This record gives sequence, C-alpha cells and structure tokens, in this order.
Amino acid sequence: MNHQSPKTLIVIAGPTASGKTAAAISLAQHYKTVILSADSRQFYREMSIGTAKPSWIELAAAKHYFIDSHSITDNFSVGDFEKQALALLDEQFKVHDVIITVGGSGLYIKALVDGFDDIPQANPEIRERLNKELTLKGIEPLKKKLKEVDPDYYDEVDLNNPQRIIRALEVHKASGKPFSSYRKAGVNKRPFNILKIALDMPREVLYHRINQRVDVMLEQGLVAEARSLIFHRHLNALNTVGYSELFDHFDNKISLEKAIDQIKQNTRHFAKRQLTWFRKDNNIHWLKPEDIRPDVIERLLFDQA
Repeated sequence: MNHQSPKTLIVIAGPTASGKTAAAISLAQHYKTVILSADSRQFYREMSIGTAKPSWIELAAAKHYFIDSHSITDNFSVGDFEKQALALLDEQFKVHDVIITVGGSGLYIKALVDGFDDIPQANPEIRERLNKELTLKGIEPLKKKLKEVDPDYYDEVDLNNPQRIIRALEVHKASGKPFSSYRKAGVNKRPFNILKIALDMPREVLYHRINQRVDVMLEQGLVAEARSLIFHRHLNALNTVGYSELFDHFDNKISLEKAIDQIKQNTRHFAKRQLTWFRKDNNIHWLKPEDIRPDVIERLLFDQA
C-alpha cells in the first residue's frame, strides 16, 4: 500500500449475480465518485441483456466507465484495458479521492491492480493450428490439453470460451510457460491505495440468484438479442455463456428449454470458477452484500493503512 497517496481504489469483486452493481453504486453515492467497470463482457454495446448490464436507472445513479465503451468488432485485449483504465484513473483521481471498480472478471481486475509481465504476442501460425483443431475436433481436446499444461488456469478459465483456452495454449506453446505464470509474476506498484473486497454468500443462495437472473434475462428479450447477433457469432466476445447456448438452439442442435437449462448450469459453473480465482487472492476481504457499508469500508481502510 502506498502511504504517500491519499487516493484509493476500492475494488468490488465476486461471482456473477452476487450483488456487485448495487454495492458499487451505494459506495459511489456515498463517496460522490465514479465507477470503473471491470466486467469483460459489459464493455460491448451490442451485448446488454445477456451480460446483465446495469439498468439505465442504475447507470444514472452513478457515473460508469467501460460500460458500452467498445464494439464487439473491436480488438480489445486485457492489456488494452489495463492501459486505458490506468489513464482514466489518472484523470479521475485529479477530481476524486476514492474511485470504485466493480466486476467479476478476475483477469481484468488483476491487470488493473497488479499489471502483468509482458505476455507473448499472438503467434498467427499457432493460433491458426489451434483454431483448425477446434473446428475439426471440438473444444474437448483443447480443454484436455489445457488441463495438462496449465491446471491452475484450467480451474479458473471460462471453459465455454474457446478463445480463452486457445490464447492460454498459444502462450504456452510460444513461451514454454503456463499462461497462469504471467499473472502470478511480479506486482507493479500503483500510485494509489487499493482495497479489494469480494461478495460472499452461501452457494445455494448464489445459485438461486443466478437461476432467477437468467429467467429475468429471458423476460427482457435475451433470445431476440442473441438472434440479432448470430452473424457475429464467430467473434470472441460472443463465445460466452448466454449466447453460445442459444446459437446452438438456433442451429436446431438443442431445444430452447435445453438451452435455458444449459445457460443456468454454465453460469453456475462460471460463478464457481470466479470464486476459485478470487479465493486465491489473500488480499481480498470477503463481505456479505449487506456489510458493504461506509463504516465497514472505513474500518478496513484504517486497518490497511
């Protein structure tokens, strides 16, 4: 922690559907500050219902950055996010002493808080070979390969996102080192204080909230949103839970009922992996949603000073 800086970044992390948005807005209103989203799917303006973006009422309650900031056709990497987010923080800390970051994308939070060693650039030949394998044999052989060469990342990555798996395998092939080793490398000192909080609740409560959220998404028009994006299904941004299952339904591979069941199941699996990721961070304070209060935050900041 940097004792010279009065500036503080409060990170609200945790699994999907755990109440991060409400907690972040509550704190942003208390500190009269802004929110920086670190959700790797909410960047994209074409994807709203399936990414559970904050509602227009929530967006009006506190200024948000990195919501609808990019198009699914943009090439926007975690490294790009790190650079752009740090530049934004630099500007916003001129106005605010406290800024809130919220999201469930552990890799993006890691990039913002700690940075990375330089991850090897994509090798087109290796990527092409892996993509060809994906097309010919499906995702299962790639998953198996990842489990062998990088079990740590296998336990945390969204296994329904083939491009994430391919990226990790590509880095391993290019460098001989597991992808997970790059995010475990040295920490880059940031010129502001950082308080990391994650939301905690009983597993059965979280899973019930996830199932409810999927039902609400369907009521809001998730099927129509996915259908409108089907011509972009090859893009990495859409290789994700909530869309890929519906694409299978549109291809007549599975019924709509089955697709909905799979979305709920895959979202629960995704939440479990998010928890695995965040629980490996010993600097995170785990709080119940109802304990995200200014007095609790101030005590944690005092204890950390």
